[in-house]
Amino acid sequence: MPKIKTVYDHIRQNNIKTAFLVLLFPVVFIALVFLLTWCVVPLNDAINTTISVAIPTFIGCIIWMIISWAFGDAMILSAAGAHEIHDTDTQYRDIFKSVENVALAAGLPTPRVYIIDDDSLNAFATGRSPRDASVALTRGIVKKLDRMELEGVIAHECAHIGNRDIRLDMLIITGIGVTVFAADLIYRVALYGGGSRDDNDNKSGAVLMMVWLAFTIFNTIITPLLQLAISRSREYAADATGAHITRNPMGLANALRKISGKSESKKLGNMHSLAIACIAEPGARGFMGDVFSTHPDTQKRIARLESMVLSQGGK
Repeated sequence: MPKIKTVYDHIRQNNIKTAFLVLLFPVVFIALVFLLTWCVVPLNDAINTTISVAIPTFIGCIIWMIISWAFGDAMILSAAGAHEIHDTDTQYRDIFKSVENVALAAGLPTPRVYIIDDDSLNAFATGRSPRDASVALTRGIVKKLDRMELEGVIAHECAHIGNRDIRLDMLIITGIGVTVFAADLIYRVALYGGGSRDDNDNKSGAVLMMVWLAFTIFNTIITPLLQLAISRSREYAADATGAHITRNPMGLANALRKISGKSESKKLGNMHSLAIACIAEPGARGFMGDVFSTHPDTQKRIARLESMVLSQGGK
């Protein structure tokens, strides 16, 4: 008889998949730079160019990650227009208590709680670690969901905190920012770096264009694909963990039904890098829809949650 997969099996598989996908970022980047520069220069020159590009890029990523580690969460919350609430705020006291109770059930410190003045149905978590994490909920999601559904959403966000997804999101967002900046810088150097017709200068210009092309392909094609693969994997894991925290998979499943089609937000949708942190796609899906969405299909997420109810013998 085949072994029945538990929530822990799903989480473990998702963690392994995420680690593999994260490792692909530097591997694919190095391969792209090498292969494209090899098209215009000999093998040894291509290797040397790849090394000279990869090292400063990784150093830049590390420096920017340190900056984001210190200020990233505050910048994200400020850009989203979120304001903090406390248990002394009469209007949101029940919301704060729900976050407090769910965090306690998850074995986590109570995160700071923020409300975003937006009528869309969405939420996200951010921070460096569980000790300084924050959960942000839109005004719309607070109004439209009942207590069990809202606790399902909060548990999903607490799962992201407990699974350290908030740290992973910050690192990915930061790394992408560095490679986009580097691509723009290299393009400007290649375009305006000089007008000499010397053969060596022509070769250097060709190498620069190949390096720029590698960055461009990485930023516009490879990174979005890896990013959405990681995000989808983490969303499934957070759904499973959140359902385990509340012992009520249908609470989150019903919340996702209400959120579906109502998650688009002007404030959050304009922050493209934040999409992977939200419980549902905050921007318009556009052409190709689900193919390039950072989130799994909502109906598939609901089906997985409903299967957890059946495996528990629920109704």
